[in-house]
Amino acid sequence: MIDSTTRKLAIQRNVADALLEDIGFADHTAQLIDERHAAGATVISREAAILCGCEWFDACFRTLDTNIQIHWLARDGEEIHPEQTLCELQGNARALLSAERPALNFLQTLSATATRTRQAVNRLQGLTTQIMDTRKTLPGLRIAQKYAVSCGGGHNQRIGLFDGILIKENHIAAAGSIAKVLANTRNAGVPVQIEVESIHELQQALDAEANLILLDNFTLDQLRLAVQITAGRAILEASGGIQADTLRDIAATGIDRISIGALTKHIHAIDLSMRIQTA
Repeated sequence: MIDSTTRKLAIQRNVADALLEDIGFADHTAQLIDERHAAGATVISREAAILCGCEWFDACFRTLDTNIQIHWLARDGEEIHPEQTLCELQGNARALLSAERPALNFLQTLSATATRTRQAVNRLQGLTTQIMDTRKTLPGLRIAQKYAVSCGGGHNQRIGLFDGILIKENHIAAAGSIAKVLANTRNAGVPVQIEVESIHELQQALDAEANLILLDNFTLDQLRLAVQITAGRAILEASGGIQADTLRDIAATGIDRISIGALTKHIHAIDLSMRIQTA
């Protein structure tokens, strides 16, 4: 779970970058509107989704004008429906027009991640397996998308290379063996996970007292066997080639977690629209 301080710092950075990218040093189109003119606006959803990104949306407008009023009729993590009014805005017309696209970009993208996550979570109703994210996020939006995953009911892996260890094939090869590389993590001070590609490697990891093991591209039969062999000695996570139509079958093997890169990298922006009304 992303803590509030980390999220707020990410919002400031993301919004500053987005406004600079879109507006630069001047919005020449917005300057066609009288600088004293006030207006209202509403944001409408065009499709069913899980809403996410309200704080990013708000920050886009209030960075340009702290006096803009925003009244939300839905909140992060809630289901939204076609033609539903999500929020109402009131304030300086230039600021509303200048912030419109960056604000909607955040809301559409983060809602897409939350929606895809909720779909995966819903497929596992009645089971205890957790849906996890990965580091396969859109550049610059790592914190934002991990927050969206949590809004969708999923769980966060490490944020980056600084707060957790994932030992992969190349790390094992460079260290010399699974036992050697795990021995080097005894005083790591962060969570340690090791990826294995076979039942044989799983046994080596268990013998080396690994407590978090990623099973890469295991078949359903291999997953069942892995659960049986492990017998609760380590947390097992399935990853690689996870498809929606096999998700529940994978969870039913008794696996503890399933990580899905597609939650954050294979997304389709939610269709949202902002309508301006003269005040």
